[in-house]
Amino acid sequence: MDNNISSIIWNMKYRLKSFDGKIVDKTVEDTWRRVSSALASRERNKKYWKNIFYNSLTNFQLIPAGRISRGAGTHQKVTLINTFVMGMVPDNLEGILQNFKESALTLSYGGGIGCNFSEVRPKGAYISGIEAASVGPITFMEMWDQLCKGLVLGGLRRGAMMAMLRCDHPDIDAFIEAKKIKGELNKFNMSVLITDNFMNAVKKNKEWNLVFEEKVYKTIRARDLWKKIMNMTYEYSEPGVLFIDRINSKNKLSYCEEIVGTNSCGELPLPEYGCCPLGSVNLTKLIENPFTSEAKLNVKQFKHLTEVGIRLLDNVLDLSKYPLSQQRIEAKNKRRIGLGITGLADALIMCRVLYGSKKSLELLEEWLRIFRHTSYETSIQLAKERGQFPLLNRDQFVSKLKELGIEQDIIDLLDVEAKKTERSRVAMVRHIIRERYKEKEVIAQNRVLFRQASENRGKSFENFDGLTLIQYIEDSYRRYNTNINV
Repeated sequence: MDNNISSIIWNMKYRLKSFDGKIVDKTVEDTWRRVSSALASRERNKKYWKNIFYNSLTNFQLIPAGRISRGAGTHQKVTLINTFVMGMVPDNLEGILQNFKESALTLSYGGGIGCNFSEVRPKGAYISGIEAASVGPITFMEMWDQLCKGLVLGGLRRGAMMAMLRCDHPDIDAFIEAKKIKGELNKFNMSVLITDNFMNAVKKNKEWNLVFEEKVYKTIRARDLWKKIMNMTYEYSEPGVLFIDRINSKNKLSYCEEIVGTNSCGELPLPEYGCCPLGSVNLTKLIENPFTSEAKLNVKQFKHLTEVGIRLLDNVLDLSKYPLSQQRIEAKNKRRIGLGITGLADALIMCRVLYGSKKSLELLEEWLRIFRHTSYETSIQLAKERGQFPLLNRDQFVSKLKELGIEQDIIDLLDVEAKKTERSRVAMVRHIIRERYKEKEVIAQNRVLFRQASENRGKSFENFDGLTLIQYIEDSYRRYNTNINV
């Protein structure tokens, strides 16, 4: 790397050094080797995948997020995951302090966090038992702000946080205007959670109630609140808005979770204790014949990097350290990953296309359709190889895909693989029975048992409500009072 801004950032943030400053990664290629080797340790054929990962990282074609580049292969007590959303900050002191502790732990591992304070009662609200008034969510946000100022995260960087409050919270005015005060909550990004009902009230210029626990504290014009948000955003670049109802309505996992906020930068909606490793495919490295009339995207390499990126990030879920057990459980149950693209504007320029033009939108749609299709295909193949994520409900998941307009061939592929998975699981059950219980009458009993268990639950073997196969077998035996320990 040359002595430019890129090398300076690499040297400051991602280059591995000992505590006393001794350099371990002598070149950026050493960083890529370190990361590739660490992430390939999840694979059976480690040497093969180390080479695949390394070749994809070289020349910045595939860019893992900062926590991966900084922490993979270092044996340090840091997470490889950038993005976290904490549990809802509750309306009691013990719960608030517990959430504060959990936030501190997550930040200390290097994770950026999102915190939803909407359940904290407004300033001045009565607190029974101590005959006192609440200090309100803004005061507690100041605690988090001071925490973030005092921590050096993951051994190096400063913290990143997002504070969120619902648009109907009685303290929403103070939240919106918090950044007017110099230095106030400056370790937070801030976002107002906007509901569909609020936007309807804005459109129709209706009154809007600010409520907490069904008590109306104030009634305002919805349009006035919306204008205040827009004016503050124009003047101070804060707060942002998150259309929380729309986010939840388009969530493919809405059958098993509720999105409560986003990570610190706002790009990744997550449920309570949700987390997600990140990476990007660099489009600027994929343009053939740049700045000519023959310029075009190398589709074959784009697909390849997408496939590699999906697998690499899936490995991160198993290799990363997690600050909290709730985060580990959430990650393993849903195996959420965040692969995106970077360099879009430059890639369009390299294709001699004006950013924002009709042609640019057509190209973007074409490229992202390839990206989405390849991502689903790769995920399906990974599920075939490693098993589906535990909380998959195929019927509800596919129904959501159809609602969102996902291509039919992806849905068809899911159907084919689901049937294969069901057959293989049935075969596994039979194998376990034959190996453990040789008697013919026990085998016959088991066949009846599993048929009855499946029918009674209204499910086929393809779905176990997040239980592993063995747990399901044990549970089924217990249900029918069969005293066999599989």
